[in-house]
Amino acid sequence: MDSSPNAESPRLPIIGWREWIALPELGIPGVKAKIDTGARSSALHTHDYEVYDADDGEKRVRFHLHPLRDREDVELSCDAAVSDLREVKDSGGHAELRPFILVNAGLGEFSWPIELSLTNREGMRFRMLLGRAAVKGRFLVDSSRSYLLGGILSKRYPAVPR
Repeated sequence: MDSSPNAESPRLPIIGWREWIALPELGIPGVKAKIDTGARSSALHTHDYEVYDADDGEKRVRFHLHPLRDREDVELSCDAAVSDLREVKDSGGHAELRPFILVNAGLGEFSWPIELSLTNREGMRFRMLLGRAAVKGRFLVDSSRSYLLGGILSKRYPAVPR
């Protein structure tokens, strides 16, 4: 169900330059995302992935990620249908062939479908980029503010044992 506002709405909700995004279909209760209007597509960090053909011939991808940058003890395994394989240029101009998946994103009270590419973002500060295609017509971005919708979703992961 697409519960986000659209371009016909008189006022779009405002989000900050970084927000917590849930990806429930992947079993990801929350990942810190940078809202990047300079990037067309959205990207999710994975330290490995494998594209494979399912028994029914559908292309799928298995991948693993550490959704919290400083928590190597939290690792999630995901599996999703591949919607496309496309070449993407990163901010440094390097081209990479990436699998894309379609999932619902959750931000505060809003839920809407987005397309995500999978790539290794290990050296990056954010495990996810939410690109302009995902926010266009749905939100306005206030680049001076952070975490305007929803709460801190890192609390949905188990505490570190002491």
